[in-house]
Amino acid sequence: MNPTKKPMPLTFVNGIKDRINAEPDFQRPPVWGTAQKQMLIDSILRNYDVPKFYWRQTATKPDKYDVVDGQQRLRTIWAFFAGEFKLPKDNDPIEGMDIAGCHYTTLPDELRLRFDIYSLDVVILQDTDEEEVREMFLRLQNGTSLKSQEKRNAYSGKMRDFVREKSKHPFFEKVGFSNARFTYDLVAAQLICLELAGGPANVKNADLNKMYEKNTTFDAGCAEAKAVMRVLNFLNDIFLEKTPELQRYNIISLYCLISELSKQYVIDEVKPLIYDWFIGFEQTRIREEQKPSDEADAEWYAYKEKISHSTDSSESIRVRMEFMLKHLLEQYPNLSRKDNQRGFTYLQKLVVFRRDGGTCRLKIKCSGEKLTWDAWHCDHVLPWSKGGKTTVQNGQISCPACNMSKGANEEAA
Repeated sequence: MNPTKKPMPLTFVNGIKDRINAEPDFQRPPVWGTAQKQMLIDSILRNYDVPKFYWRQTATKPDKYDVVDGQQRLRTIWAFFAGEFKLPKDNDPIEGMDIAGCHYTTLPDELRLRFDIYSLDVVILQDTDEEEVREMFLRLQNGTSLKSQEKRNAYSGKMRDFVREKSKHPFFEKVGFSNARFTYDLVAAQLICLELAGGPANVKNADLNKMYEKNTTFDAGCAEAKAVMRVLNFLNDIFLEKTPELQRYNIISLYCLISELSKQYVIDEVKPLIYDWFIGFEQTRIREEQKPSDEADAEWYAYKEKISHSTDSSESIRVRMEFMLKHLLEQYPNLSRKDNQRGFTYLQKLVVFRRDGGTCRLKIKCSGEKLTWDAWHCDHVLPWSKGGKTTVQNGQISCPACNMSKGANEEAA
């Protein structure tokens, strides 16, 4: 890392704003309110000192930068130049000059000139890699009110990248809460943590921190990663529009519900019904919550407790999932269970191999390739995930390439 301190007048900084990226992906979103912005501008007009800015140089000819520290202040300066806010109506005069309620363009000339030539101390970071920049960001933010997920977003590693990618899944466009301060990333991280645990687990900040730290080389093509994508796709197919009932706590419960259903039941049978069931479930919950505690149904009252306290604990998530699953199965009692036996036995495979003459029946990637005993797959004609039985009648020969292609298509569907 090669830091160089450069003084930069505000008019210059405003003039090159198109070459300054205030939103590198490790940065948090804008969080300053109007009062904080007004305080900064007042401090500059009074010639008070402003802390240093840190920018990483990302290109030359022309120079381009990523903001490592100071993005809230930088956005405020740009916004004041653009006339997006004005100083308070009760602002004290500066050296006898009235600035109350002033925009940039209505400041007294002397103060506007003072603002224009006010010099920021900018430290330019050259020859830095991504990990160094993220580490510096975290160190510079130490002592500020960064939320836990904002800090995790500045971590380096494949897990952080995978969470970021999943937080942009179209399902999150339909939820009933905003992405303020990386909330979508938080929920995505919790879903991944649940998948890695194989079911209900603690998904508190300490648990998520450990997940990020232990999975810096996370494989985005692993079985758990594919399972996360499969459930998110499933949820996205169910919820076709923005659904205000989708809140953080019940998305976690829904994720566990869908995962559990897919392990035991032919979930495609209930897929078209889940939306109406969920809306009805939430309406019943609201009605029960409005009742006095001595009149409310005991099970619904217990559910209310689990969504009100320790919502990120394994016990709370497990109870919520089991209650939702019980409610769903009571409404749809005829949902088909999957065959307990998924893999074909040796004898079943032998009969299928001889019956099919050792040739691939799928013919997706081949035209009926002749296969040897040690280089073929026994495939379910009706997929096991859709209720297909593990029987000789429902088995067929497939070459590995065709079977893998069929599996990929089913996952994407």
